Amino acid sequence: MIKYGFLLVMFFFTLTGNAQIFTDLEKIQNPVEWEASVNKLDSSRFELIIDGVIDTDWHVYSQFTDTNGSLPLELEFLGSESSYTLEGPTEEGETFTAYSEVFKVDETFFKDKAKLSQTISVTDSNVNFVKLILKYQVCKEVCINEEKYFVFNLQTLEGEVIKDYNEFENFSTELENPKQSQTAIEDFEDEEKQDLLTIFLLAFASGFLALLTPCVFPMIPMTVSFFTKQSKNAAVGRRNALLYGLFIVVIYVLLGTLVTAIFGADALNALSTNVWFNIVFFVLLVIFAISFFGAFEIMLPNSWANAVDRKADRGGVIGIFFMALALAIVSFSCTGPIVGTLLVQAASEGGLAPILGMLGFSLAIAIPFALFALFPGLMNSLPKSGGWLNSVKVVLGFLELALAFKFLSNADLVLQAHLLEREVFLAIWIAIFSGLTLYLFGKIRLSHDSPLAHISSGRVLLGLTVLAFTIYLIPGLWGAPLKLISGFPPPMNYSESPYGVGYMKGGQNELGELPEDSELGPYQLITFTDYDAGMAYAKAENKPVLLDFTGKACVNCRKMEERVWGEPQILGKLQNDVVLISLFVDLKEDLPKDEQYVSQTTGKRVKTVGNKWSDFQITEYQINAQPYYVLLNTQGDVLNTPIGYTPDVSEFEAWLKEGISAYTR
Repeated sequence: MIKYGFLLVMFFFTLTGNAQIFTDLEKIQNPVEWEASVNKLDSSRFELIIDGVIDTDWHVYSQFTDTNGSLPLELEFLGSESSYTLEGPTEEGETFTAYSEVFKVDETFFKDKAKLSQTISVTDSNVNFVKLILKYQVCKEVCINEEKYFVFNLQTLEGEVIKDYNEFENFSTELENPKQSQTAIEDFEDEEKQDLLTIFLLAFASGFLALLTPCVFPMIPMTVSFFTKQSKNAAVGRRNALLYGLFIVVIYVLLGTLVTAIFGADALNALSTNVWFNIVFFVLLVIFAISFFGAFEIMLPNSWANAVDRKADRGGVIGIFFMALALAIVSFSCTGPIVGTLLVQAASEGGLAPILGMLGFSLAIAIPFALFALFPGLMNSLPKSGGWLNSVKVVLGFLELALAFKFLSNADLVLQAHLLEREVFLAIWIAIFSGLTLYLFGKIRLSHDSPLAHISSGRVLLGLTVLAFTIYLIPGLWGAPLKLISGFPPPMNYSESPYGVGYMKGGQNELGELPEDSELGPYQLITFTDYDAGMAYAKAENKPVLLDFTGKACVNCRKMEERVWGEPQILGKLQNDVVLISLFVDLKEDLPKDEQYVSQTTGKRVKTVGNKWSDFQITEYQINAQPYYVLLNTQGDVLNTPIGYTPDVSEFEAWLKEGISAYTR
C-alpha cells in the first residue's frame, strides 16, 4: 500500500487547481492611483507620461494583452487628427505575462505600478492642451472596469487627472472631433499563478515519487549502512548520515537558485507561455515518458560520476558532500525528468518558486536518509527492492505523457490552430489512462518489467482509481464539464461541439422556444441581458430575480459559473427557482445618442451598454466590482444581503436558499 500510496497522492496533486483566498468586498473600490506629466522634447514634440500605482495583488491589463482574455487597456486621444499626431504606439513600462486557465490565453498585465508614455508632434501652434481618455480593467478576486480622464498642459508641462466628465469635456474648446488612436493589439503569452505552498507540496510529493524509483530507493539501506559501519561510533554515523541528507537539500536548492540567478525572477514566466517553448517542452516530456517506459536511459556523462566518486573518497565533510552529489548524478536517469518538469513549472511562476520547488523535492529525498540513520531499526520495515520499482517508473511515464499534451494544447490554443480541440485532447487522455489501467492490472508488460505472479492490493487500489478516472473522462466527449480536471483540457467553446453533441444553437432544443429578449447562458440557462425585459418575465412567472453583474472578460465570473453554478444543488435552483438577469459591464456596444449621458453618481460618461450597467450597479448598490449577485423580488426590492465572488458552493447555496425563502414568505 505504501509503495503506491505516494503515486495516488501525486496523481491527485496533478489534478488539483489553484486555491484562491476570498476576501470581503469593499463598496466602491479604487485600486489604481494615476498621475500625469509632460516632457518637452523640442519646440513641437512632447512626451505625455502617465504613472499608476496599483494596490497589492491587483493587475491592470496591458493594451497588448490577448483580446480573448481580460479587457485590454485603451487610450483615446482627443483632437489628434487636426491638432497633433501620435509618433508610434503608446509605449509601456514593465509588464508581466501569465497563462489564464479560465480564458485559455496568455494575458499581459501591470502589477504594483503602470507606466504609459506617448510622444506627440504638434501641428497646430495654438494648441495648449491635450486630452486623453484611459479605459482599462483591473482585477484581483473581482474585476473593475474603469475610465479616467487626463489633461496635459503643453505650456506649463503639467498633467492633471479630471474626475468629472463634464469638467473634462469643457476644459478647453480647442480640442474637438475626438478620434480614438490606433492601438496595436497582438498576441502575447500566458498562467493563473500557483501559490508557493502549492509548488512546495507538489515538489515534495514529486520527491517522494523519485524516492520510489530504482535509481534512488536501493540507495537508502546501502548509504545508511555505510555510514553506520564505517564511522567510529553510532553517534558519528548518525551525524554523517544527517550531513548527507543536508547536502542533498543544499545541492538541489543550489540548482533552483542557479536557475533563478541565470534567468531572472520573471524571465522564465514569459518564456513558459511562448508557443515554441510549449511545443519544445511537449517533445521533452514525451522523451521523458519513453525513457521511463524503458526504451532508453537519460544519463549524465560517466566521467562526471567518476570524478565525483574520486572526490568522495577523500572522506570527512567534503567527502560526504561529494557522496550526495554522486547520488544526484547517478540517479539522474530517474530523477532528471521529474526535476526538469518541476523546474520549468516552478520557474514559470518567477520569483523564489524554483528555489522553493527544489527545497520541497530534496527534502522528500533527504528525510528518509536522516530518519533511517537516526532509527536504523526502521529499515526492517522497508519493502524489498524488486520489479515494483520499475513499475513506479512506468506509471510516472504515463503521467508524464498525459501532462505533455497539456503543453501541446497551450500552444494550439495560442495559435488557434484547432488541431487539439477538447474532444481530441480527451480522447488522447482516455487512451493514455486506459493504457495505465491495463498496465496496473498486468495486461500490458514492458521490456524491463519482472514477471508478475500476482497483483498487490496497492496496485489494485491504484488501478481501480485510474479506471474510475478514465470512465469519468468519457462523458466529456459529449459535452460534460469535467470539473475535476478544470483547466487541463481546452475550454468547452474550443471543441467540435461547443454546445454539446446534438445541441442546435439558436433557441431550438429540448427547452423549446426561448422567451422573448432572452438567450442561453452557461449550462443552457435562460438568461436575460436587459434588466427591464428580465423583470417583466419575472413578474409574469412570479419568480425572484438573480441579478448577476458580470463581464465578458471577468475571470472570477467565469470561475463562479464553471465551479459553482454547475453543481447540481445550485444549477437546479438557477433553472427552476429564479429568473437570471446577467448585466455585462464591459460590453462595447454604443448606446443610441439620445440615451448617452453623464452619471450623476460618478461624473463619468455613459456611452456604451456596458457603461450603463456599470453605472446602474454603482448607483443602486454602491459597488463597482464584478462578479456581484443580488436577489430581488418582482418590484426590484433586495431580498437578502448581496454577495460578491463566493467560490464556496455551500455558502452560495445557503445564500440562494435564504433569498428564495424570503421571496416566498
